[in-house]
Amino acid sequence: MLMSLKKASLIIISVLIIDQVSKIYIKTHFMLGEEVEVFSWFKILFVENEGMAWGAKIPGKYGKLFLTLFRLIAIAGIGYWLWSSVKKAMPKVLIVAIALIFAGAMGNIIDSVFYGVIFNDSYRQVATLFPETGGYGTLFHGKVVDMLSFPLWKGYLPDWLPFWGGKYFTFFDPVFNIADTAISTGVGLLLVFNKKAFPKKED
Repeated sequence: MLMSLKKASLIIISVLIIDQVSKIYIKTHFMLGEEVEVFSWFKILFVENEGMAWGAKIPGKYGKLFLTLFRLIAIAGIGYWLWSSVKKAMPKVLIVAIALIFAGAMGNIIDSVFYGVIFNDSYRQVATLFPETGGYGTLFHGKVVDMLSFPLWKGYLPDWLPFWGGKYFTFFDPVFNIADTAISTGVGLLLVFNKKAFPKKED
């Protein structure tokens, strides 16, 4: 079944709206570090990510700027891949996966590019959208808003385990957002449906 660019765009727009609405709500209703327990295994926890996935970041004065510019170049490449795949009538699962990855990457880029300008900081206060005193940073120096936490299990690991035995452990520890979920889902589709996404050409 073929998929049009219009339908792919609908996926992208839908993900972006859900992602940005959730981030703006968290940013304007939570202080940094504030959390709400929904279930024992799921909570809303407001954190901000200054760099790459898993909290990593590029050191130095221009590290953040370099990372944001790299993301912009990457999103351009993903966008071209999506457009090319639609024009070549590639399988639907491939186009859906690329659209999800594109939307997720774009969602986090919006944070990195604009949030430093349109929000003040969230330390010991709830941030304001478009504050009169200006934002907490400059263009291209925004922080990515994360809020989804799934601490599925917490406890001390058995002593017999090498390296981690006897230590307190949380599974799953990372905090993420809707954009991250879209990227992970897109990558997951490519891995699970690899043969459908990239069919071999018949000789």
